[in-house]
Amino acid sequence: MAGVPDVPGDETDRVFRLQEEIDQLKEAVVSHAVVDQAIGMVVALGRVTPDQGWLVLRDVSQHTNVKLRYVAEAIVLWGRSGEMPAEIRAELDDALDRYGPAQIPGAPPAG
Repeated sequence: MAGVPDVPGDETDRVFRLQEEIDQLKEAVVSHAVVDQAIGMVVALGRVTPDQGWLVLRDVSQHTNVKLRYVAEAIVLWGRSGEMPAEIRAELDDALDRYGPAQIPGAPPAG
């Protein structure tokens, strides 16, 4: 096989397991970056704290039965295209109503 060193059978299995682990870690890094970007957008647009932004994403995911990563991807793509699936948009609006807006330090109280 290309890219796999010529090693005994036990070592070949180990190399394959390590390669799978590397691939999973790469995927996790990409996924984490997308989630962080979406949290940043929710924080900026919804005037919530980063912790509240995470809760908003989690709630949208749970209430739409869509994996959190895919919710995050939809929000990041929305920032570029202006389009978002209606179900996610509606739940995002509801979640932002539940968690925000946060009080901006130094700003007069909302009223």
